[in-house]
Amino acid sequence: MSERDATPAIGTSATPDFGERTGAAVGLHRRGWQDGRWSFLFGADTGYATVEPQPGQIAQANRRARTGPLPDVVQGPVMHGPVWTWEVPMYFWAGGMAAGASFVALACDLAGDEDAARVARKVALAAVIPAPPLLIMDLGRPLRFLNMLRIFKPRSPMSMGVWCLLTFSGLGAGAVAADLLRWRRAARALGAANAVVGGYLGSYTGVLLAATAVPVWARSRLLLGPIFVATATATGASACRLVLAARGMPAGHPTREALGKVETIAMGAELVLSQVNERRLGPLAAALDSGTAGGRFKRARWLVRAGLAMHLPRRVTGPWIHHVASACYLAGALLFRQAWVAAGRPSAGDDRAVAEMARSRRHGD
Repeated sequence: MSERDATPAIGTSATPDFGERTGAAVGLHRRGWQDGRWSFLFGADTGYATVEPQPGQIAQANRRARTGPLPDVVQGPVMHGPVWTWEVPMYFWAGGMAAGASFVALACDLAGDEDAARVARKVALAAVIPAPPLLIMDLGRPLRFLNMLRIFKPRSPMSMGVWCLLTFSGLGAGAVAADLLRWRRAARALGAANAVVGGYLGSYTGVLLAATAVPVWARSRLLLGPIFVATATATGASACRLVLAARGMPAGHPTREALGKVETIAMGAELVLSQVNERRLGPLAAALDSGTAGGRFKRARWLVRAGLAMHLPRRVTGPWIHHVASACYLAGALLFRQAWVAAGRPSAGDDRAVAEMARSRRHGD
């Protein structure tokens, strides 16, 4: 067998002139860019595009491709799954608790319990303090957090959420400072404004999930916001009730009893809304019932049910059982947040569900 001739067309291998322009002609090359004159798309020997399409024909073809039946095999991956880690559900949980505590502060002010309102404002501020560091840890670099403040996009839940977080933190700090300076009117006004902002802080995280293309999140867009608000209200009431009890508020106090009812109703509402939403999801609910997300959802539901059951024998066992119920609500709310985030990855990996979700959105379903 003869050896292959590997002599380069121009120059000699391993020499300085290899690959340089020496002026030598290249075989079969036509000068003046004449090599590019012919194309199979536009040459005279083809019939490409010789017939003009009818008006609207191309739009109809695109519409059929978007809304027609899916092929038997959907080639994936269609989308990348979320890469959020533990910081995001912790951020959701802390922000929701802070929002719920701001609701408690406003309710206590309206009821005339100024002492409890001051405590609730401190709880709201303490709960929101870890939120910015958690968000920065998820973004990876502090500069990315600062870059998000360069723009203000009302249509972006992420942009509005960052601005809401800063506004809530500023109002909460101002309200606590006014309490320390005994400026009661200013403290009540700042606390009321903080509760209004807290309404967005407690719900936008659910809206943020629903605004994505992940099927289990996008299909839950009608109930995900209310579910997150219910959990935020319950955790805020639970945290405030535990702090007030630790500060010496006696059992049977109207504020303490009211907070117990609020946390129970709010957590029960979360449980009902989650069940209704899971039935609406249909086959997409598999992401919530299996794997890591499924295990956390089950534990969260049992904690909530245990907390609800603990209210029945409270008169026999004493007020301490109510403290255990509040702790169950707080732990269950954290597991709910972790489960919702964990369900995003397997749902995004369901290529057929992603494609069907994109087509249903075209129809406004």
